[in-house]
Amino acid sequence: MATNTSDTGEPTEAAMTRMTENLQKVEELRERLTSVLANRNTHQAALDGPNQELFTKAAQAYMQEALTNPAKLIEHQLAYWSKSVTHFVEAQQAFAKGKLEAPPDRTPSDRRFANPLWEQHPYFNFVKQQYMMNAEALAQAVEDVEDMDPREKQRLQYFSRQIIDMMSPTNFLATNPDALQRAVDTEGESLIQGLENLISDLEANKGEMIVRLADESAFELGENIATTPGKVVFRNRMFELIQFTPTTEKVHATPLIVFPPWINKYYILDLKAQNSFVKWVVDQGYTLFMVSWINPDETYRDVGMEDYVEDGYVTAFNEVKKITGEKQVNAVGYCIAGTTLSLTLSLLKQRGDTSVKSATFFTALTDFSDQGEFQPFLTDDFIDGIEAETEDKGILPSIVMARTFSFLRSNDLVYGPAVKSYMMGETPPAFDLLYWNGDGANLPAKMAMQYLRGLCQRNELAETGYDLCGHHLVLDEVDIPLCAIACETDHIAPWKDSYRGVQKMGSTDKTFIMTQSGHIAGIVNPPSKGKYGHYTNEDLTLDHESWLEGAAFHEGSWWPRWEKWLGKRSGKKVAARIPGADNRDILCDAPGTYVVVKARG
Repeated sequence: MATNTSDTGEPTEAAMTRMTENLQKVEELRERLTSVLANRNTHQAALDGPNQELFTKAAQAYMQEALTNPAKLIEHQLAYWSKSVTHFVEAQQAFAKGKLEAPPDRTPSDRRFANPLWEQHPYFNFVKQQYMMNAEALAQAVEDVEDMDPREKQRLQYFSRQIIDMMSPTNFLATNPDALQRAVDTEGESLIQGLENLISDLEANKGEMIVRLADESAFELGENIATTPGKVVFRNRMFELIQFTPTTEKVHATPLIVFPPWINKYYILDLKAQNSFVKWVVDQGYTLFMVSWINPDETYRDVGMEDYVEDGYVTAFNEVKKITGEKQVNAVGYCIAGTTLSLTLSLLKQRGDTSVKSATFFTALTDFSDQGEFQPFLTDDFIDGIEAETEDKGILPSIVMARTFSFLRSNDLVYGPAVKSYMMGETPPAFDLLYWNGDGANLPAKMAMQYLRGLCQRNELAETGYDLCGHHLVLDEVDIPLCAIACETDHIAPWKDSYRGVQKMGSTDKTFIMTQSGHIAGIVNPPSKGKYGHYTNEDLTLDHESWLEGAAFHEGSWWPRWEKWLGKRSGKKVAARIPGADNRDILCDAPGTYVVVKARG
């Protein structure tokens, strides 16, 4: 039986031969790589990063600082030089002792450098320490820039951090001990598989570099994900309406309808049965309807926010009332769908329409005055690039949004997965949440620009009002009972900004809950997990810091607390409603047809 290594630990001649043969397979993959890159979809260059004006202003500010306060900058440079030279001398001294060991390492711990070789091997340790020093020096240089607009400095900090993360030695084969050892252990097969993974990702995204985060072959909608039984009972050009099959003999009279964000698919709320919000709500005795949005193509170019409101929300409310025979519904809006729910509620108020009895907002922003981590992407140069992209394609492609969201957490969602897939040759994990994360949707051109310009950039809804559907919509007309759920570490819709928007709504019956964790895990937090707790405080007149300081902490999921709130506003119990009982045609089984359409463009 052949072995990979000799008694001395060195690779055998046979192993080296197999490694050479494997590496020669790289040439066989070259043609596919050349083809996909030659035929890749192009996009606006402005979407790849800031224009040169930002770096020019930073350089000017840095030079101005050098002229007015040279001692500060000299001190900064000398500190960097001193650390680098000391590091080099200590490495030389370690070598001079005749031992293969690393010099003293005072750099902070970092999970990217978990392999013991980063600490023990002098080569890898030297590279790691110097990278950490370089990163610290660059971050400090940016921090020291003064006389620069705070928003521009925030962008500079963000993009300099991207450079720092990109240049990590873990991202390069020659300086990644895990990848090198894997290549040796697999006789080069890991590199072949990694190249195959890279080409497959490029082919799947028409030449765009989007790292696949989950094993897509492990999931099938309706089979092992999005499995809660139900029927599609209505369909138009904007959405399919799913009515879920009851599991209790009695249900609350007032039906519940959920509007998920149309940036992604609804089944984030219906993953596996044990963490399905949909299943849990049905099991509590509610007639639950879910909107499953269309995944638009270029023919939806002129579809705007008004279409989502009229042909989406208003139509859905009317259909649910027809199906159930009820005069009112309770509504839930998640993320952008929560923002749009607030617009719809103002519109209904002005029309004298009382269809909605109560509203729940999941991680929804209505006040965009503090743009948080998205600020680098909400300046004119980037939005101008998006506008040009939508004019060209008729849609804002899902790929653009996926890349933007990913780089907000680049080490976790870009570089870490890329190293495992492309250098280690690993298959992405069979993880339902990551599968959903990669199953994005396009946005219609008109709608995307209305949202980005009017709501995000100009913050019209919270400040002056937002013109839509022939009405001037304002937050203080959202006056029905409402409950808002925000997430403590949400980087997409920060809880303090969600709280500020709720404060501006006109309802006298408001409940605000802040749950632990982030934008997804904080919401998809079933009671059975016993994982994340939540905070409550009835005094919503306080600023967000005072609200949190005076809030009570509760162990466990917020779901039961919200259900108790909802139950009080859902009427008496009636016989459970079976989809199709109103004699309308059943169009198909859940999860429907719209949800399976992949993003195009």
